Amino acid sequence: MGDVERPPLGIRVLAALGRQPDWLALSAEELSAIRDAENRKRASRKARLVTGRPERGVEIGWQEVVLADRAVPVRVHRPSAGDDLPLVLHVHGGGFVGTAVQSDWVNSHLAKRLPAVVVSVEHRLLDHATALPAAADDGWDVLRHVIEHAGHWGVDPARVAVFGESFGGLIAALAALRARDAGLALRAQVLVNPALDVSDTGFAHRSFDQHGDSPTLSTPQMRLLQRLAVPPGVDPVPLSPLRVNDLAGLAPALVVVPTIDPVADHGRRYVDRLRAAGTPARLTEHFGATHAFLSMPGVVPHAKAARAEIVEFLGERLGARATTKG
Repeated sequence: MGDVERPPLGIRVLAALGRQPDWLALSAEELSAIRDAENRKRASRKARLVTGRPERGVEIGWQEVVLADRAVPVRVHRPSAGDDLPLVLHVHGGGFVGTAVQSDWVNSHLAKRLPAVVVSVEHRLLDHATALPAAADDGWDVLRHVIEHAGHWGVDPARVAVFGESFGGLIAALAALRARDAGLALRAQVLVNPALDVSDTGFAHRSFDQHGDSPTLSTPQMRLLQRLAVPPGVDPVPLSPLRVNDLAGLAPALVVVPTIDPVADHGRRYVDRLRAAGTPARLTEHFGATHAFLSMPGVVPHAKAARAEIVEFLGERLGARATTKG
């Protein structure tokens, strides 16, 4: 490519205003304090200057999915009219930080434009006592529960897709694998800047060499995520879709990759492996976009184009009357 990749100006300004902690030296208490402060900021009205304003005409509210052993909060986006709608199960990014509120912009637009009911899982965040299997179970168990109670949720259990961003893309990809193994037919999976390998091999990619110090995701942050996700005694391979042997028979995938991203090659290689296994997969790349760009439409212009791609793809797969206008 002839052009030099530089993060959008808004990202450079935010990076200059912020100060990164020593991620790998954080104690449990320090991580908890950073998480609480960051999630309050992401859920604030002021943050919408960065995270985007929700679409009008969509009802947005918190609910609880009550399971046998726990209750999982979910943020539900429902269009103003319609019943028996497609279901899109969404999982936000962040890993050890993050909240479904940060994704209101894209989820409310999906809800209105498909139209569909979008259920965003407020999964357990990683910390020194909570590893990746817990977060993955939250995504999978909510998906099964909503499908099993489709009438209550007003969704069509035959038209279901999963959609995840970053660490949420990992949870969504794992849910797609579990759905296949359980005989649950998904129509689609959408993975945006997904982190798909939490083993050491996940760092052995050119994109880490090129963008390991990117302003919205760095190698130290990914190392902390790995440390929390798969502590000693937890096998990373079954939790790393990029390393799963059998990728046949999965739901068709759209993988959206920003090029200024250490995990960009995770998405690229996953598309290669899905196609080799006979699973339909589409890759789109956004030159000059940074990791987590879909949650930052206020500062990354590429977000609107990515949103339009996702609406079009899901509309095709879910048989919805999708519109990408506006």
